Amino acid sequence: MIALLALAASAATLTMPQRAAIFIAAGAVKRGARWKICAEDLDASARIDLLEDLNGDGRPEAVVSENGTFCHGAAGTGFILLSKQASGKWKSIFASDGIPQFLKTRYGGGWPDILVGGPGFCFPVLRWNGRAYVNHRREYEGRPCR
Repeated sequence: MIALLALAASAATLTMPQRAAIFIAAGAVKRGARWKICAEDLDASARIDLLEDLNGDGRPEAVVSENGTFCHGAAGTGFILLSKQASGKWKSIFASDGIPQFLKTRYGGGWPDILVGGPGFCFPVLRWNGRAYVNHRREYEGRPCR
């Protein structure tokens, strides 16, 4: 979580057109001054939480998050991981309810494993298989669990 907060400053340096391209690729729509992923939730507002090269390919990835239980259930938040392609366009890589934590373990082209946190005590860890993030294991505080 600390990494997401520290990197928010990088996202703040984006121009309005750059921010719009990320939000549009995430499937967000603009309602007034706010971007929304969950259009049904009147209080929801999407934000860019991370802008960093996660897989070492020289192009940034972005995490777009949105709070709200209406669309994101008990987790109270959801996120979309996007990757900037060689063409300059953004592509959605993975989306989930919960809070992403990028782990130090890296497989499949340098992509980090993602622990998806939320309420509870045993969280899924996803691993990139070369085409998509898939379930790899479950853990709590760095230890396997069921």
